[in-house]
Amino acid sequence: MTVTIFPSLPSGTIKAPPSKSMAHRLLICAGLARGESRIKGVSFSEDILATIDCLKALGVEVRTEGNCVEITGTDPEGPAVAVLPCRESGSTLRFLIPVCILSEAETRLIGSESLMKRPLVVYERLFAEKGLPFKKTGNSLSVKGKLPPGEYCFAGNVSSQFASGLLFALPLLEENSRIKLLPPVESRSYIDLTLSAMRAFGVMSAWESPEYISVPGGQCYLPQELTVEGDWSNSAFFLAMGIPVMGLDENSLQGDRVCREYFRALDAGFAELDISDCPDLGPVLFAYAALHSGGRFSGTDRLRIKESDRLASMREELAKCGVEICLGENTITVGSGVKRPEVPLDGHKDHRIVMALSVLCTVTGGTICGAEAVCKSFPDFFEVLRSVGVKTEEVL
Repeated sequence: MTVTIFPSLPSGTIKAPPSKSMAHRLLICAGLARGESRIKGVSFSEDILATIDCLKALGVEVRTEGNCVEITGTDPEGPAVAVLPCRESGSTLRFLIPVCILSEAETRLIGSESLMKRPLVVYERLFAEKGLPFKKTGNSLSVKGKLPPGEYCFAGNVSSQFASGLLFALPLLEENSRIKLLPPVESRSYIDLTLSAMRAFGVMSAWESPEYISVPGGQCYLPQELTVEGDWSNSAFFLAMGIPVMGLDENSLQGDRVCREYFRALDAGFAELDISDCPDLGPVLFAYAALHSGGRFSGTDRLRIKESDRLASMREELAKCGVEICLGENTITVGSGVKRPEVPLDGHKDHRIVMALSVLCTVTGGTICGAEAVCKSFPDFFEVLRSVGVKTEEVL
């Protein structure tokens, strides 16, 4: 899909979209609970549909009505089915790998080739250490064996999703476990989101130090009725346009809640900001900096291994807008002086790149190719954009 956005002055307010990060976590906890749970306020993006499909494949009963998901959990130690369709969702894949080996049966997780190219080295090494099979091909991964309790140690600056995946599964084992994250520990807020979701379902794990998470065994998830909180990540694109967003929790554990603080810093002039705990804000912050006085961002290396290489993607697209980008060691420096792009912009099959470019185009005007990528996390993004007075034209 190609979208042309015309220079506009957005006005009005929007309701915060539901948090994709929290929805993943609540759905998985509900799927592991013995009994019926209700998760309200779910947005059925491609990533969330992937998690729902995988839960069904594991034997979880899922019913949807409006934005409510009713879930009857399953025994994760029962026989596993053959195939879990992860689509392009890295969260789904990494969260569910440890859950799959609560059962000794072989399970195959499938997804796009781009998904399977995203790093899984933490699990590969841990599986090798525990003597568990881990076979990856072009678009699938096969795992088998029984997840053992004990200590799991790995780098804390690769992805918080590995820690979260283990956290979902380890409490269900009979004995206690520990997770050791070698410093620096990045995206700690996402681990805190996982711990918060687990607590909501009666499962208690906790930081015992800045590097260790204690995971008591012998626990069980209890069914709950919960509502997904508002999403700071996707709300950030509208906040960058000056649109008030209703329904955001100022005390949320989401690391991306710092977006308002970071936008204010960029409003004041060239700013130096660390995004190691909020990497998903990278594209919108780069766009915002380009529209103002520029900025220098550290903690950026992990943006290379998202749906696209977000550093390269934003450098290429901002160059079309006359903005110079300098990539350093774990840093990116963004210039300013945005101009209307004379050629179409490319979304790089990445939802956050498309939405960040949309922020630029509301000021300059422009055309974005591959705009359908927003369906991964925010299917009605352009509908909401039009609701605040931004004129768009879409060609399928």
